Amino acid sequence: MATAQERVAALASLEPRVAAWVQDVAAHTRPARIHWCDGSDAEYETLRQGLVHDGSLLPLEPGRFPGCYLYRSDPADVARVEHLTYVCTRAREDAGPNNYWMEPREAHARMDALFAGCMRGRTLYVVPYCMGPIDSPYARCGVEITDSAYVVLNMRLMTRMGRDALGRIAREDTFVKGLHSTGELDPERRFIMHFPEELTIKSFGSGYGGNALLGKKCHALRIASWQARSEGWLAEHMLVVGIENPRGETHYVACAFPSACGKTNLAMLIPPARFAGWRIWTVGDDIAWLHPGSDGRLYAINPEAGYFGVVPGTNASTNRVAFETIHRDTIFTNVALTADGQPWWEGRGEGTPVLDWRGRPYDPANGPAAHPNARFTVDARRNPNYSPMADAPAGVPLSAIVFGGRRRSLAPLVVQARDWAHGVLLGAAVASETTAAAAGAVGVVRRDPMAMKPFAGYHFGDYWSHWLDVGARLTRPPAIFHVNWFRQDAGGRYLWPGFGENLRVLAWMLARCGGASGARETPIGWLPRPQDLDLQGVAVAPDALDELLAVDLTAWREELAAIESYFGEFAPRVPAALLAELAAARARVAAAR
Repeated sequence: MATAQERVAALASLEPRVAAWVQDVAAHTRPARIHWCDGSDAEYETLRQGLVHDGSLLPLEPGRFPGCYLYRSDPADVARVEHLTYVCTRAREDAGPNNYWMEPREAHARMDALFAGCMRGRTLYVVPYCMGPIDSPYARCGVEITDSAYVVLNMRLMTRMGRDALGRIAREDTFVKGLHSTGELDPERRFIMHFPEELTIKSFGSGYGGNALLGKKCHALRIASWQARSEGWLAEHMLVVGIENPRGETHYVACAFPSACGKTNLAMLIPPARFAGWRIWTVGDDIAWLHPGSDGRLYAINPEAGYFGVVPGTNASTNRVAFETIHRDTIFTNVALTADGQPWWEGRGEGTPVLDWRGRPYDPANGPAAHPNARFTVDARRNPNYSPMADAPAGVPLSAIVFGGRRRSLAPLVVQARDWAHGVLLGAAVASETTAAAAGAVGVVRRDPMAMKPFAGYHFGDYWSHWLDVGARLTRPPAIFHVNWFRQDAGGRYLWPGFGENLRVLAWMLARCGGASGARETPIGWLPRPQDLDLQGVAVAPDALDELLAVDLTAWREELAAIESYFGEFAPRVPAALLAELAAARARVAAAR
């Protein structure tokens, strides 16, 4: 049997370019040891037990939560830090006003100074990974170097990590380089730098998932969106689900919502009793890579292999599938604890917290027991509704794309775009309230085009142009919709029950895709009439439904003017075709009574 050193040597010999880079990084960061990750179960268990031994991971109650552990991050390191996240292109205008920019040489110098000697006394982990099915032509590979065993465990759950990924890198011409160190976890010495022209990421000073799991937002969205533009596809912040009807037909839908706006709930939706015989298959819950197919359709793969979801609010009623999924082999981050060692969070629906997310005795005066952005990390195959098509190399064909945000008013329950270009306008105009998933104020409404504001790796004007270009290559494009599950009345009560009942809206969408459902044309797009939605068994009052499907022309005139003003921030790169689509929408609304 090969020794550990022999296994390391074998891995390193697979890809000399990676080995040379690792040696350069090691010479600069000065680690005590180097560990090449092979992705094996034995390696995972060894790393996990090491963190248990040093107190970083706390085993949870094995009867109810077998194989589950709690990790507590530093209290000042609990969310993405968009204001410290940079896109470093040679030309500032290529990054666009939607990104913070730093000149690449300055950014490298700043990061290299932080990384100098930062791994003394630590282990340098080499994490080769593949985003997407290992044999998919649409997958892309990367290597993350990190000094955090917690990051390694999460990357093993979130990607196809280890020997197979390194073997694919050895067969290909390129890979994304990701260098990460927790540093001293000092917020004043924390940066996440992206160099898309170099396919390189450098992250220092954070151990939080979105800042430290470099295969996730950093690679799969910011760097991949740049790759996608040059290669003719789309890297998007989208869930992908298969919706199977009682006839056994499955249609696939990709949905773009900002974080904490119901993406995981929709990805794991439970059909209401009225929809007996329907089933939801989860392909992905967060990120989708979309590729035009030779048949003129748009295909999606999920580049991730696991879920890194927001846990507060998750229970057997709101999301039974997720609730069941995270009861085994899950890493919880920043949740509270009950007296018998079970994880607890606001909205769990059972148990009582005795320790809060910082490990302090729970006191309501200190705020929520679990952090509002507390997370779970779990292998996607634990999901009882995991779609076998998630591993299909060619991906799944999309029938529809759905955009949505959290709007208390204005946006109706659902609207269908007139065509692809109008759909791009709907996506580019998405607005939503900020959430605990991003550092800063909560509850502020902001524009979040395609739910990609924190994640597009280049200028939004060029990004919208690329969307239009991709659509022009499709002879059978998916229909595009916009939804708003969060509309409220004057008293702040939600007008739509949401959760599983959202399938009623999705069913109308799919019927529209097949030309089998009615609708009414409005100046902002096609809306269902009340009789077009199957509302049997759902408690929605007629006046509430009227409000959900209303188009307030005065408010929409103001909204379209605000969209025009927002687009002005990205001049002169906003595509003329998108401005023409906006002008046509304004003319329709102005002419309507």
